[in-house]
Amino acid sequence: MTRYLVLVLGDQLSLRSSAFDGIDKSSDVVWMAENDEEATHVWCHQFRLVAFFAPMRHFCKELERSGFQVDYHALPADGRKARGSGFASILRAAIRKHKPKRVVVLQPGDHRVQQTLVSTCEEAGVPLEIREDRDFYCSLDRFSTWASGRKSMVLEQFYHVMRSEHDVLMESKNTPVGGQWNFDKDNRKKFPKGGPGDVPAPPSFKPDAITREVIEMVAARFADHPGHAKNFDLPVTRKQALQYLEDFVKHRLAMFGDYQDAMWAGSQFLYHSRLSHALNLHLLSPRETVDAAVQAYFDGIAPIGAVEGFVRQILGWREYVRGIYWHQMPEYAERNSLACAPDQDVPSFFWDGKTEMACVGDSMRLVIDSAYAHHIQRLMVLGLYAQLSGVHPYAFHRWHMAMYADAIDWVSLPNTLGMSQH
Repeated sequence: MTRYLVLVLGDQLSLRSSAFDGIDKSSDVVWMAENDEEATHVWCHQFRLVAFFAPMRHFCKELERSGFQVDYHALPADGRKARGSGFASILRAAIRKHKPKRVVVLQPGDHRVQQTLVSTCEEAGVPLEIREDRDFYCSLDRFSTWASGRKSMVLEQFYHVMRSEHDVLMESKNTPVGGQWNFDKDNRKKFPKGGPGDVPAPPSFKPDAITREVIEMVAARFADHPGHAKNFDLPVTRKQALQYLEDFVKHRLAMFGDYQDAMWAGSQFLYHSRLSHALNLHLLSPRETVDAAVQAYFDGIAPIGAVEGFVRQILGWREYVRGIYWHQMPEYAERNSLACAPDQDVPSFFWDGKTEMACVGDSMRLVIDSAYAHHIQRLMVLGLYAQLSGVHPYAFHRWHMAMYADAIDWVSLPNTLGMSQH
């Protein structure tokens, strides 16, 4: 009999995880599972599927090298859709197989997944222990304390609290470095008439044998899904993610602030970090990412406006939307402030990019080719088009979850339904 069955979900790929606290490698088993349900509950972009499954398989190898016993459920490449291939079915089979005294999991990033875990373990008659995710600066209890009794939950107020509590870019408890909390007004520059020029390209990681297997599996199994993975080059290991972070800080952070809201036709990632995928899968921690940016300021590599703007995205907005999500779910997902028709879906070109509208088409080019677009493109250009078209806010959220490599429910829902779609 197994003592603990430790579940590692696809966005929890970190040996720092509290799920591993107190683990006994001789008597506990780590469980990971690729499954059709998580790939199809939204019509997932092929690039996005590779962006989850490839890091999962690499992390499994890392666990095995570290001496963990791993029960890994991989999807076959031949496209077979076996009975009982859903998340709950695979977990039930694992519980029957290992007969654990307890199931342990890190706080999931999706309310739906958490409810599935709770109901599955209840049906199996095994206790479920959900552990706090300490990768975040703000615990869910801390957010609830901050939010309690407030008529409105304003990001800027929350951001000030986080900066002060965690001593990030602070001269003293109430005095921010640079004399002001927020440099956003200085970070709205346009590119000159000649365009952005030669922006240093981020690292491109050539798929290794494991990632190539995943690309082939996805192409065979999910051939009818949108997009493609021909250009897949994201980091799939912690080592690669750290290289990606180092390269961003060295080559693009200094200009990130000035041009974080700018667009230019035909460009790719401009000065954006493209680190959200690694952060949301726990390949990087927010603290080490913020620390690297702050150090760049003190080392004279990047100006305060760029560093503060980047820190605000992580220590401010990222922590804030996670708090909003768990503080207001599940009712939050049902909001429809503009009374959009429940059957109004996104337009067809949101799946294939085929439109004559230049700005929308260029934003969709990035989505189709790399499951990416920066915040202005995805939430302002595409988001406002969806809103003006009367798309139901949850339909826009489902599309966002399907098409972006960095989309996790906790971060997608407040950004799409909450901010972009009002």
